[in-house]
Amino acid sequence: MAEDMSNVKIHVSHLRKCFGKHEVLKDISVDIRQGEVVVIIGPSGSGKSTFLRCLNKLEETTDGTVVIDGFDITDKATDINKVRENIGMVFQHFNLFSNMNVMRNLILAPVDLKKASPDEAAERALHMLKRVGLEEKKDDYPDQLSGGQKQRVAIARALCMNPDIMLFDEPTSTLDPEMVGEVLAVMKQLALDGMTMVIVTHEMGFAREVADRVLFMDSGYIVEEGTPEEVFDHPRQPRTIDFLSKVL
Repeated sequence: MAEDMSNVKIHVSHLRKCFGKHEVLKDISVDIRQGEVVVIIGPSGSGKSTFLRCLNKLEETTDGTVVIDGFDITDKATDINKVRENIGMVFQHFNLFSNMNVMRNLILAPVDLKKASPDEAAERALHMLKRVGLEEKKDDYPDQLSGGQKQRVAIARALCMNPDIMLFDEPTSTLDPEMVGEVLAVMKQLALDGMTMVIVTHEMGFAREVADRVLFMDSGYIVEEGTPEEVFDHPRQPRTIDFLSKVL
């Protein structure tokens, strides 16, 4: 029986990525479904962030296909900017515009890219700031915020584009430990709300709690995948067992 692809949001088939002669991704195939939270774990240098960046074409793929919402973004004819309108991306380093206050950071893209009216964009921005618990910071500039607050603003900014998919690239790795919780709490709520999410993280407790599926990557391959219980409590591959013995 043919596999049902109707609710597949992200379809990756035989993805390879090389930087010069260095092959970073070596044959990645995975489907991510509507509303699924997929967490990617693995050692540094395993290709996790490169894989994530291939999902919105921040990295050009070397081979294979990446299909987002039915659009093959590896096809030169696909308008990647149109596809990206439905993908929110949150980076390690926030990437906020330091010369703009929080509100301006949030309304810029909806007005410029989605042609929202300034009033409409401002109303949505306030709603999203409320959602991440930072409504009172709307007039502050990024340098007035803590790291955790900046990352929550970055999440709110991504949500202002009303995305179907959220990609998180180690969103807590540069934060002080006490700020990690406030960012993860926002992400947990997004998961509960049914957002399709792909998250690269070193936070194993969070992965266990929030993920529908965990992918363990090493040396450019998906070495193991399964539910959090399968991967964390009953890993099958020696490399997964070795990695988890060092981080849990």
